[in-house]
Amino acid sequence: MNTFQGIPPEAFRFYAELEQNNNREWWLEHKDVYDAAVKEPLTALLEQLEPQFGPAKIFRPYRDVRFSQDKSPYKTAQGAFAAEQEGLGFYLHLAADGLLLGGGCHSYSPAQLARYRESVAAPASGEELEGIVSQIADAGYSIGGEKLKTVPRGFDKDHPRAELLKHKSLSAGLELGEPAWLSTPAAAGEIARRWEVLRPLVDWVSEHAAP
Repeated sequence: MNTFQGIPPEAFRFYAELEQNNNREWWLEHKDVYDAAVKEPLTALLEQLEPQFGPAKIFRPYRDVRFSQDKSPYKTAQGAFAAEQEGLGFYLHLAADGLLLGGGCHSYSPAQLARYRESVAAPASGEELEGIVSQIADAGYSIGGEKLKTVPRGFDKDHPRAELLKHKSLSAGLELGEPAWLSTPAAAGEIARRWEVLRPLVDWVSEHAAP
C-alpha cells in the first residue's frame, strides 16, 4: 500500500493534453505520466478511504467505441466509484478542469424505481428525503440524475414532492476545480468530508429504494 501524498497538478495537465491528442501513440508515450500522476495517487487515496466508504473501483481509461461515431480511444476523465450497493455510493472524477465529487444512485431497476417513488410519495420518508436534498443543495452541491418531464403515471401531478417523483435516478455533485489542498496529503480528509455530506442521501436510497 502506497501512502497517499495528494493528486499532483500533472494529473490535470495530462487530461488537458489528452483532449488535444486522443490517440494511441500519444497515450503510449505518456502512459508513465498517467500511472504516476493519476492511477497511483487515486489508488492510494481510495485505499486510505476504504475503511470509511468501502472498497472503490477505478474505471478503465479506455472508451468503448464499438457503437460510437467518436472513435477517440481514451476517456478524457478518470472516474472511481465506492459502491455501497450496485449503482449506489460515492463518485469521484478527475479531468482537465479539476476534481468533481458526487454521490447517490445512478440507476434503478424497475422494482427499485417503484420503491423509490412510493417512498417519495409517502409523507414520512418523502419529507425526510426532501429535507436531505435541501440540505445538500444548500451546501453547494448540484442535484442531478435522470428525470422525466412530467410526474409519473399514478401520482398526482400537483404532489408536493413532484420534482423528486420525476427522478429516475438521484445524485448530487460538487465541482471543486484544483484547490490548493488537492496536491497534499490533506486531500484525503477534504474529500472524505465532502463525501460525508452525501451520506444521508446514500443511506436514504439504501433504506427505501435499494434491494
